[in-house]
Amino acid sequence: MLSVAHSSCPVLPSLRRLASAAPSARAATYVMQLDRRTRRAYATHAEDAFRIPLIDFSKYRNAKTTAEKEQTAQDIVRGFTDVGFIYLNNHGIPQETVEGAFKQSAEFFKLPIEKKTELAWRDPRANRGFVQVGRERVTQSADAEEIKALRAKAPDYKESMEIGRDWDKTYRNYWPQEADAPAFRRTMLSFFQTCHELHVLVMRSIAVGLKLDETFFDDKIHEQYHNLRLLSYPPIKRQLLSGDGQARAGAHSDYGTLTLLFQDSVGGLEVQNPHTGQFQPATPIPGTIVINAGDLLARWSNDVLRSTLHRVVAPPAKQISETEEITPARQSIAYFCNPNQGAEISCLPTCLVPGSKPKYPPVTTEEYIVGRLQATYV
Repeated sequence: MLSVAHSSCPVLPSLRRLASAAPSARAATYVMQLDRRTRRAYATHAEDAFRIPLIDFSKYRNAKTTAEKEQTAQDIVRGFTDVGFIYLNNHGIPQETVEGAFKQSAEFFKLPIEKKTELAWRDPRANRGFVQVGRERVTQSADAEEIKALRAKAPDYKESMEIGRDWDKTYRNYWPQEADAPAFRRTMLSFFQTCHELHVLVMRSIAVGLKLDETFFDDKIHEQYHNLRLLSYPPIKRQLLSGDGQARAGAHSDYGTLTLLFQDSVGGLEVQNPHTGQFQPATPIPGTIVINAGDLLARWSNDVLRSTLHRVVAPPAKQISETEEITPARQSIAYFCNPNQGAEISCLPTCLVPGSKPKYPPVTTEEYIVGRLQATYV
């Protein structure tokens, strides 16, 4: 772990005292408090010892005592405080369930492009449907014109299928015909529900780690205002990814509470070390889920929990001629967890230093997410 994570307090009060500082200033403030010798050691340690912690979630799910739950909850909160990412092991989702979702996802992306474009993404409020290669450009910018220019210069080389709650009265999912993708709808709706149930458990652990009631978030996330995103990164010639700003998916943070990421073995995800600014690989670990905190959880916690920048880069390429290389295909599934559509996101009571003011004004889930999505897509 990074040296700033050594406190045994689950809320990390030293970081809470810095809650009004910008995220990039938190580590710098710590360094200023250290003597010169420690400062030099810290700079090296922060770069060399940057690790995404591996959490055994069975210790929380199967805990017999409150103290056992609190220990795992502290580890999870510390991971989101230091890095913004964790690997979750023994999470309770059977491997065959994950493999079934990946199989159905792969079959969907093999459909003819004409079949997929019939299901095209249309509306940021709905955030459902098929997104073809080049239509999305993820970035931290919220300026529509700037994103448009980035998309023209360096689009994201991926395609996706976005799925929301299927009982929504306003926005419907776009499903392929059963004859074209047998069992696709049934598999994805079941997986959607399974991921929501894990989201509830992880949010309960975060509540415990932040010294809130364990069920604090339950009535704020029960509407399942989530997004299941199936992702396909087709093989691509290496030279097409060598341009300025080009990546399979550009550097960005996620918008909601948590993202559950299921990776294949190819890899390519990189996470920005918040203390050095360098991107480092989040190497796939079989059987684990990569989970990161999103913008709304960061706002809820007054930036005590980090919404960390990450990107997807090309894995090692295969030589196909004397002058050309091609990167392998990559699959992943991301489950973007969100608070309820109309939930007001304002500073949690345990994440505000007495006498100080919250960093962010209150915002609803829908206002924040729809605003970000409107600028992201063409």
